[in-house]
Amino acid sequence: MNMTMKIKYDEKEKQRLEQMLLYESQCFNAGYKYVAGIDEAGRGPLAGPVVAAAVILDPSIKMPGIKDSKKLSENKRQYLYEEICSKAISIGIGIVDENIIDEINIKQATLLAMKNAVKDLKIKPDFLLIDAEKLEDMDIPQLSITKGDALCLSIAAASIIAKVKRDKILIEYDEKYPEYGFRKHKGYGTKLHIECIRKFGLLPIHRKSFTKNI
Repeated sequence: MNMTMKIKYDEKEKQRLEQMLLYESQCFNAGYKYVAGIDEAGRGPLAGPVVAAAVILDPSIKMPGIKDSKKLSENKRQYLYEEICSKAISIGIGIVDENIIDEINIKQATLLAMKNAVKDLKIKPDFLLIDAEKLEDMDIPQLSITKGDALCLSIAAASIIAKVKRDKILIEYDEKYPEYGFRKHKGYGTKLHIECIRKFGLLPIHRKSFTKNI
C-alpha cells in the first residue's frame, strides 16, 4: 500500500518545503555542503531504547509530505521513511538501550544516541541541525532548533526515520511478549501498558528508572 501512495505536490506544498529548507539554505550559503538534521524517538516510553537518526538530504530532490513524524499517519510515515531511505545522501542511526538509559539517565542517553547517529553517517557532515539539543565534544559546527522537527526539513526527515526504526523494534518486542501489547502502545505509559505491567510484572526491556512507582 505504501508503494502506491501519492502525496500532492502543488504550489502550497512547494512553498511549505521551501520554508522548511531555510535553515539548510543558510548553511549552504555559508559554504557548508553536507548538512545533517538530527532528531530522536522514544525519550518518554517506559520500555525499549531511545533511537536517534541523522539525515543528510539532497535539496535538489523534492520529497513532498515530510513533516514532524508525530503529525503523520503510520502509513504516511512508512511511505516517507522509504522515500527518505532511497533518496537521502546519507542516513545514520544511533540506538541506546534501556540498561544504559537507567545507568546514565534519559537526557544523556538521548545525546549519546544522537552522537552515535552522526558517527554512523557514511559521509561526515560539516554542519548539524539538531532538534532542541546541543552535542558537546563534537568537532562539527551545529545549531539547536527548538521544535526543529516542525521547522526544519532535515530534522523532520530524521524524526520520521527515528520513529519508524524504533517502532520496528517495539513490534519485535510485541512478537516476543504478546501479552504486553507493545504493537499498540510502543512502550509508552498508556493505561493498557501500565495494567499489563501490574498484571505480568516488569520485563528486561523495561526502564527501571521509569517504572519505580508502578
